[in-house]
Amino acid sequence: MLMSPDFVDGGPIVHGFTTRSDAFGRRLHLGTGAATSDWARASADLGVGEWPTAYVSQVHGDGVLWASQGGCIGEADAVLTRETGLLVAVRTADCVPILVWGESVVGAIHAGWRGLAAGIIPKTIRMLAGEGSLQAVVGPSICLDCYEVGEEVVDGISRWTESKYFVRRGLGKPHVDGGAAAEAQLRDAGVSTVSRLKVCTRCDERLWSHRQDGAAAGRQAGIVGRRC
Repeated sequence: MLMSPDFVDGGPIVHGFTTRSDAFGRRLHLGTGAATSDWARASADLGVGEWPTAYVSQVHGDGVLWASQGGCIGEADAVLTRETGLLVAVRTADCVPILVWGESVVGAIHAGWRGLAAGIIPKTIRMLAGEGSLQAVVGPSICLDCYEVGEEVVDGISRWTESKYFVRRGLGKPHVDGGAAAEAQLRDAGVSTVSRLKVCTRCDERLWSHRQDGAAAGRQAGIVGRRC
């Protein structure tokens, strides 16, 4: 489990990003079809026992759902909750996972390039207006060196983020840093504290990567919750 060193002070918020293995070295794949017991292992790795986890069927859009119980709660790319003792999660294998929280709410956002282009981050942050000072962690995603893309990706993300923050050009196709774009969007949306784990899913063998593993890639999860 990977965590931001900026938010491991033992306060009410628990957060983390799973890897290919749980704390006991057993394979952990949290994609479609993951069993309740798999989510329970991730919860245990966070140190909160077997809290239920709410997640969504992700479609690379800008849908946001509120959760009051564990399990798959519908089709969206962000999930929020005001419940304590309930985890919310998004699943990734190169896309950007974002965890965010305020005074009485926690949320998880899945931002592939289409989600970044659709504005899911500013939309979700607007829904948290009135929650006081917001904090966020941008989790592991594919890095600038590894993410060669077409111009449609640059054009899409540029609707919300100046290209200087996330694009590198040279010979051949442009390279994009989705994590940097997510960080810029969070700050522009008014999130007061943003931490980022600069870990590349393709380079780091601990993590699942669609570009590295293809159809065989599993999924890791970004997970956040609030203690009672």
